[in-house]
Amino acid sequence: MHGGLSPDLTNVEQIKTIKRPTDVPDTGLLCDLLWSDPSKDVKGWGMNDRGVSYTFGADKVAEFLIKNDMDLICRAHQVVEDGYEFFADRQLVTIFSAPNYCGEFDNAGAMMSVDESLMCSFQILKPADRRPRFL
Repeated sequence: MHGGLSPDLTNVEQIKTIKRPTDVPDTGLLCDLLWSDPSKDVKGWGMNDRGVSYTFGADKVAEFLIKNDMDLICRAHQVVEDGYEFFADRQLVTIFSAPNYCGEFDNAGAMMSVDESLMCSFQILKPADRRPRFL
């Protein structure tokens, strides 16, 4: 998913019922799938500093995975320094593929590969050295 979990998501089958193409609403399941974020400071659901959607704690990740018989949630929607970052005892991974995001961050980017045995590995895209724009 792009963002994360939603308090409105009880079963992954709900995702199949989302009409496409569509406009993204300000609240609800589709909004949360796109814009929610994990937070180590939250248990359950919390307010999101982005001003839209929610933050969710490790407890919600574990609950979702058990309920849907899954092992890992992969998401993208957040700059992480090393290109990828695990959360919730490695039950969720954020993968961000754009190094030096918008020219404003010194983050690496990453790509995740999954082999036949479901082993995950990461390729790191190192950030470029900062050079002065004008001399």
